[in-house]
Amino acid sequence: MSQGSSRSNAIVEQDDRYNSYIHSEQKQRKLYKKTLIVIILSQIFGGAGLSAGVTVGALLAKEMLGRDSFAGVPSALITLGSAVAALMVGILSQRLGRRTGLATGFFIGGIGAIGVVIAAVMSSLPLLFVSLFLYGSGTATNLQARYAGTDLARPTERAKAVSMAMVFTTIGAVAGPNLVDPMSNFAKSVGLPPLSGPFILGGVAFLLAAIVLFIMLRPDPFIVSQVIARHQATVMSSPNLATTKEQQQKTTPVNQQLEMARGNKRGIYIGATVMVITQIVMVAIMTMTPIHMTAHGHGLGDVGLVIGIHVAAMYLPSLITGILVDKWGRTRMSYLAGTTLLASGLLAAFAPGDSLFILILALALLGLGWNFGLISGTAQIVDATPAHSRAKTQGAVDVFIAIAGASGGALSGAIVAGSSYMTLSLIGAALSLVLIPIMIWDRRSNKQRYALHSSALADQKSVDS
Repeated sequence: MSQGSSRSNAIVEQDDRYNSYIHSEQKQRKLYKKTLIVIILSQIFGGAGLSAGVTVGALLAKEMLGRDSFAGVPSALITLGSAVAALMVGILSQRLGRRTGLATGFFIGGIGAIGVVIAAVMSSLPLLFVSLFLYGSGTATNLQARYAGTDLARPTERAKAVSMAMVFTTIGAVAGPNLVDPMSNFAKSVGLPPLSGPFILGGVAFLLAAIVLFIMLRPDPFIVSQVIARHQATVMSSPNLATTKEQQQKTTPVNQQLEMARGNKRGIYIGATVMVITQIVMVAIMTMTPIHMTAHGHGLGDVGLVIGIHVAAMYLPSLITGILVDKWGRTRMSYLAGTTLLASGLLAAFAPGDSLFILILALALLGLGWNFGLISGTAQIVDATPAHSRAKTQGAVDVFIAIAGASGGALSGAIVAGSSYMTLSLIGAALSLVLIPIMIWDRRSNKQRYALHSSALADQKSVDS
């Protein structure tokens, strides 16, 4: 029996549990709201785990390896691990639901963080590298959780659903870097290497996120959306099951009515490319900023402040960004992502090394540009994928995003060691310009997507009335 068949049978076995959602949009909306609350709670913990390790990973590697040229290795390992985890979480989610996929990913990330602490105590480079690779699972899961909010969302609110999942990551993501000093002091007080402290926080945070999802994400929104999609396909192939268009509209949400109209490969390619480019630029510049700052006399407190503001800019504007992506369109916001990243790269390149304010501004713009690119790209991916392959496709796309981040992280150390932080920032600025011709190419299919979006709005107003 094929994997696809096994997955389908697993969902069929659970039909009785989810059948009541097929004909009740009220229950679907209630589950949609509950899902967002659970995802938000898990993202608070996940954000803390994500940012704590990012802040000191390069510094820990430099301390253990003794060379700046290897400072990008932790970021590369974390993002490489996140690539493998993204595929794993996507496949698990497709076969067993979001609950199992996301909880497993966070659990592995928590184990990885604990392994980093042990590696620092033992001064074991092999264990450090393996643990950082596993730690990447938490970062991938934290990012992939944004898709769960879209499973039962209407087409006209998908970007907003993504943004809701991301905006609350800010709480943990901003707290993480600003807890670097306290956690370092805590680690020192119990006889552990100071730089291992933030990874203690990361481990606890990822494990808590896993527990929240495993216990609370019931019923599974992805499985519910699969059951509804299959029912809708049956209705479309058997007109006698729903005699009028109005009846079909009232028994299923609008996003399922449009299922046959989506599934366009062009949208997947465009969305993936936007997210890959923004990820490369963001990771490369962010990874080497702590090294650049400490080389110019800044302490850990300053580093934590800059990275904290950067991470806040990555997530905090999400709610507004989501509304703008739904209102202005995916293409315009992708243009804005490229422009913002360009400004960030230029500022970082020409900022005096001792200017904390300009570095804060540059890294804030870096986070904001990433935010624009991620949400607009994610919305395009969701628009372009049908329910029967959605989670698996989303996981595969996130693999490329993670590989892009790994490449940016690995090359960033070598570029700075061989040239300078200015060169790295200028390369990032130039790369962001690639988004412009890509979005011009995408403009040809814009009218078709806009017509579909407008039709969804009209249909939804008709259903609501």
